[in-house]
Amino acid sequence: MDLRYPIGKFNYEGEPTKEVLERWIKEIEELPFKLKEAVKGLSDEQLDTPYRSEAWTIRQVVHHIADSHLNSYARFKLAITENNPTIKLYEQEKWAELPDSKLPVDVSLKLIETLHIRWVCLLRSMKQDELGRTFQHPELGIVKLSINVGIYSWHGRHHVAHITSLRDRLGW
Repeated sequence: MDLRYPIGKFNYEGEPTKEVLERWIKEIEELPFKLKEAVKGLSDEQLDTPYRSEAWTIRQVVHHIADSHLNSYARFKLAITENNPTIKLYEQEKWAELPDSKLPVDVSLKLIETLHIRWVCLLRSMKQDELGRTFQHPELGIVKLSINVGIYSWHGRHHVAHITSLRDRLGW
């Protein structure tokens, strides 16, 4: 198994069906609870263990999810309210080294939980034309919101799998 991609890379072609979109939204809705369960009972030493060699620690992964999903939520709102806005990238590797990425994971778990309540409300309220709206990603080009729902469904499951696969490998 490739420890970088424990659930594989995101891959989806075509326009997602209503059922696929609802499944992705449900996975985004469930992420805060699955993430909380994934880190439940871990000591500070365990939280500060990288999920693979030369990778982020579990603590950094939890804080990264908060950073990434905050950015994604803002990108959705920009794309809904503006015409194909160009989004700003952020240096996720550098963000993971900032002092707030050393805080207790509960800080980001609470943030992710409340953020996802708002995000899921927004996602479930979106009409078909809004799902077809886009933003301009400086590296990826034009990104359609309907596909971005899937990317972030995958993103959350991907990082939870980093944590749970490490726990399985180390018998935690």
